[in-house]
Amino acid sequence: MLRYWTAGESHGKALTAIVDGFPAGVPIDAQQIDAELRRRQGGYGRGGRQRIETDHADILSGIWQGHSIGSPICLQVTNRDAKLERMEDLARPRPGHGDLAGALKYLGPVRSVLERANARETAVRVAAGALTRQLLDPFAIRLCGYVVELGGIRLDTPNVAWQQRLELRESSEIYSLDPQRDAEVKTLIDRTGKAGDTLGGIVEVTVDGLPFGLGTHAQWDRKLDGRLAQAVMAVQAIKGVEIGLGFAAARRVGSEVHDPIGFDRAQVDRPSLGYVRTTNNAGGLEAGMTNGQPLVVRAAMKPISTLRKPLDSINLVTKQPEQADFERSDVCAVPAASVIVENVVAFEIARALVEKFGSDSLDEIRARWDLFLDMARRR
Repeated sequence: MLRYWTAGESHGKALTAIVDGFPAGVPIDAQQIDAELRRRQGGYGRGGRQRIETDHADILSGIWQGHSIGSPICLQVTNRDAKLERMEDLARPRPGHGDLAGALKYLGPVRSVLERANARETAVRVAAGALTRQLLDPFAIRLCGYVVELGGIRLDTPNVAWQQRLELRESSEIYSLDPQRDAEVKTLIDRTGKAGDTLGGIVEVTVDGLPFGLGTHAQWDRKLDGRLAQAVMAVQAIKGVEIGLGFAAARRVGSEVHDPIGFDRAQVDRPSLGYVRTTNNAGGLEAGMTNGQPLVVRAAMKPISTLRKPLDSINLVTKQPEQADFERSDVCAVPAASVIVENVVAFEIARALVEKFGSDSLDEIRARWDLFLDMARRR
């Protein structure tokens, strides 16, 4: 099984991810991992920490002469702002964080909770996702994450090809497909920051080039939609996940929800095997399995909990009412969230790929991929 673990604290020496079950023979470009780390640090609305850190992933194991060798791959991102032992504890827990719940759970200091619960940890989750994207590349499985709503402003998502989506997103400071709205959104972020408040939003990830049958209907914990939801909901500050229409499907009749099936012989050589749909309301998943259509995953991010204008809290020592503590933070991290969600989705897709086609080597996966598509066409 392809899986990973992370370790490290926000102001500790480093953050680490260990990726296990990664197939041998995959060409690995460290610059592609660093490019995703840079994107995570970008996006309008970020705070001072991003001016201190310059994230770079050191690959400490599992690679020889630029290729994976089948053993665990260790990725490490060093923290330049490493000062954990010098930092004091927080006495006034911040509403919306894990400060109070974690301090009581572990019967310890707030600092020991917030350092690990901090979204800084997502740097190595992005690194792990960026690594697995290089396993998806040989199969032309492409991802694109972008912002579709920020601070209540809904942004256009044109139905264009993957390359055009990338070009639109790269031209936007907020990582949307609607760059002409950037100025409006940036003004809102600036105004919100001056008021001491924060903003949330919604991000979307699309995955093109998926074959039929990643995931399964056969057992609840192996359904791909459930695994995607768990992976995305585990990203800090994410409070909701949708696939395809999501909650909107509950407000329509069945004939307006389900996607009619057609067949186009001109597309039979594609991973979709020629099966076409006039709509994609299912978001590329039916009964826990990919159905040959683009995967569409959406995630709702709450506003960041650390406010320059703090909410009411209590002093854990005196139990008297006081305002919550303040730690350096962002006004808006929704653009960064689009990068994080994109890469955790990439990891889950790669997991499903090796479960179906094998995990020992890239050559074996490619051979089984070709065999499956040939047998499915004859089916």
